[in-house]
Amino acid sequence: MEETKDDSPFKCVAERLTLGITRILESMPGVADVRFVEREPAEKRCLLSWEQKNTCILPEDLRDFYLTTDGFTLTWSVKLDNECVPVGCMVINSVARLRPLLPPISLFSLPNAPTLADLDWERNSTESGSEVCPAVPHFDAQSRIFELDSCGGNGKVCLVYRNCSQGVVAQQSDIWFLDRSLYWHYLTPTFTSYYRLMITHLGLPEWQYAFTPYGPSPQAKQWGSLYQPLTFHCEPSSTDPVGEAPINTLDPTKAFKGRSKVATPKKKPPTPSSAGGSAAKGPGGGAKHATTRR
Repeated sequence: MEETKDDSPFKCVAERLTLGITRILESMPGVADVRFVEREPAEKRCLLSWEQKNTCILPEDLRDFYLTTDGFTLTWSVKLDNECVPVGCMVINSVARLRPLLPPISLFSLPNAPTLADLDWERNSTESGSEVCPAVPHFDAQSRIFELDSCGGNGKVCLVYRNCSQGVVAQQSDIWFLDRSLYWHYLTPTFTSYYRLMITHLGLPEWQYAFTPYGPSPQAKQWGSLYQPLTFHCEPSSTDPVGEAPINTLDPTKAFKGRSKVATPKKKPPTPSSAGGSAAKGPGGGAKHATTRR
């Protein structure tokens, strides 16, 4: 693991922030180049300025997180053929990059140009919320959406304030995942719950898609089955999105050692009895010898 500081106080903070996941990653076969980026705590005035600018109150756990570190970045790779291939990535944007997903409408945009608000069609507006899965956010003034993680272009994890009113400070928020088709998927009610999910899934590629009806791509399933078989859900379902996946017991150090070619056993030569005809029993139970013609 690469760090910018080696003093023990910072190591304690890094260990607490990562929940000890760096040591677990370094002990896994093939994992290399585990990097945790150190960040200074955010200033309180920056948090207050963000709240005033966006007319939103940060959740208490997210505020405490930013007062500990202004963002989070942990990456790790896998060594394949003497080359490091990036695999895992855990990101929480800093306060400065916690920007609205919906930028203000530009004065220079075309009057009839489509916007994200046009995607709030009947499937979103008529969905009834529940305690398990609340009503989906909207791309209009009803919701205030801020990007926590861009997910490497595979979607966006967002801090969402729903049921907002113009000029009223929003206080209640939850965490949602916006996939590449711009469809919303509910993740967790609090930032702390999402943070634990991110750490538990080791930042594997497309792990957020395990909470969607269609799941991650086949390549992402392979990485998940190899490095996190217990929590990476290869077969998600709408009724049980957090069901257990089968345990992967493959040990690459033993399975791919190679093996010697097994020699084919030679055929035994036929016995004289089988070559000249086997002895047969006569009617009286005695042996009837086979006669040979000269």
